[in-house]
Amino acid sequence: MAEPIRNKRPDLAAPTPQNTPASNAPISSHAQQPGVASIKEEDLDRAAAASIFAKNPQLVSLIQGRLGGLIGRSSGYIESLPTEVKRRVSGLKGIQKEHSKLEAEFQEEVLQLEKKYFAKFTPLYEQRSEIVNGSTEPTEEQVQAGEEDEDPEDDDAEGAEGAAIKEDKAAEPAKKVAGIPEFWLSAMKNQISLAEMITDRDEEALKSLTDIRMEYLDKPGFRLIFEFSENAFFTNKTITKTYFYQNESGYGGDFIYDHAEGDKIDWKAGQDLTVRVEQKKQRNKNTKQTRIVKKTVPTESFFNFFSPPKAPTDDEDDDAASDIEERLELDYQLGEDIKEKLIPRAIDWFTGEALAFEELDEDDLEAYDEDDDEDDDDDDDDEDHDDDEESEEDDVSLS
Repeated sequence: MAEPIRNKRPDLAAPTPQNTPASNAPISSHAQQPGVASIKEEDLDRAAAASIFAKNPQLVSLIQGRLGGLIGRSSGYIESLPTEVKRRVSGLKGIQKEHSKLEAEFQEEVLQLEKKYFAKFTPLYEQRSEIVNGSTEPTEEQVQAGEEDEDPEDDDAEGAEGAAIKEDKAAEPAKKVAGIPEFWLSAMKNQISLAEMITDRDEEALKSLTDIRMEYLDKPGFRLIFEFSENAFFTNKTITKTYFYQNESGYGGDFIYDHAEGDKIDWKAGQDLTVRVEQKKQRNKNTKQTRIVKKTVPTESFFNFFSPPKAPTDDEDDDAASDIEERLELDYQLGEDIKEKLIPRAIDWFTGEALAFEELDEDDLEAYDEDDDEDDDDDDDDEDHDDDEESEEDDVSLS
C-alpha cells in the first residue's frame, strides 16, 4: 500500500507538465550536514594520509581487502567470556529468533492488509481510467470535491486568460476532446525518477499509453501493467514487468527483492526505440568505390525498463559487478516508485502537485531550470550533428 503523502511543503510551487524538469534531481537525505571545524594537527595528518593513498591506489586496494576480511569476524571477546555468561548470550540469541519470527509474521500481515485495501482502491482506479480515456465523465459530486482544493486566485487568472482566448477564437468551431490527452505521459514526466528515462523519441509512443495498473502475485511480489492503444511502434496491447521477492525474509522480517522480468516488445519494422542505426561510409582502397554501412546499436529509452538487468555472475570483475548492482537497485526503485507513487496518485503527478510533497532541496530544483534544459538539448543536438558528420567521413577498407 502506498504511503500517505507527508511533509508537505506549501511554499514550493508545483511544476506543470509544461515546465517539469526532464532529468532526475538528487533526493536529499536527512543526514546532518557536517560543520566546518578549525584546522588542527590531526586534520593535517589526515590530509597527508589522503595524499599518500591518492598516490598509491594499490595500497588502498590492499587495505580495503584486509578490512573486508574482518567483517563478521569475532574480536575474541565473546569466546573469552565465562561459560555461564556464554550461556546467557546464547539465550538472548534464542529470544531474538522468536522476535524474528514475529517480525516475519508482522510483514506478512502488512502484505495481506495492503492487498485488502488494494481491492478497495481498484474500483477508483477503474473510474479514473474511464475518465482519462473518455468512456465516461466524472459526477458533479466528484468535480465539486476536486474543485475544493483549487486556489481561487489561480481560477481568476485562468478565467481572465480563458476569456481572452475564447474571444480570439470565437469564430472557430469548438473541437471536442475525449478524456484527458497524454495523461500518463505527463504524469510520468513529472515523476522525476521516471522523467530522466523518457527520451524525445519515446514520447510519441507513450502518448498511446492508456493506463498503468498493478497487481499482487500469489507469493510476495507484484506486476506492473502498461496498457496501450494502437500505435505506430509496437503491436503489444499490454506490456508487463514483474518483480519477484525471495522466499526467505531478510533481517527485520522484510521481503528481499530477487529479480524482475519484463515482456518482450513486438516492435514494428524499423520502430524499435531501444536501438538506433549508425551509418558510415566505407571506401575500397583499390576501386575507390564507396558504400553506406548501417549498424544497429543499443540506445537510451524508457522501454529498456522492460529488459531489466541480470544479477552479476561470479565471472564478473568487481567494477562490472558493482555497476550491475547499482543498475539492479535503480531498476527496483523505479518499480517501487511506479507502484507506490505514480499509480496511487496519478492525478497529483499529472498536475505537478505531487512534487510539492517530494523531499527535494530548492537548490536541486533550481539546477533543473527550464532554460538550462533547453540549452542542454541544443548542445546535445550539436554533438549528434558533429558525430554524424564525422561518421560520414570515416573511410574503412572493405574486407
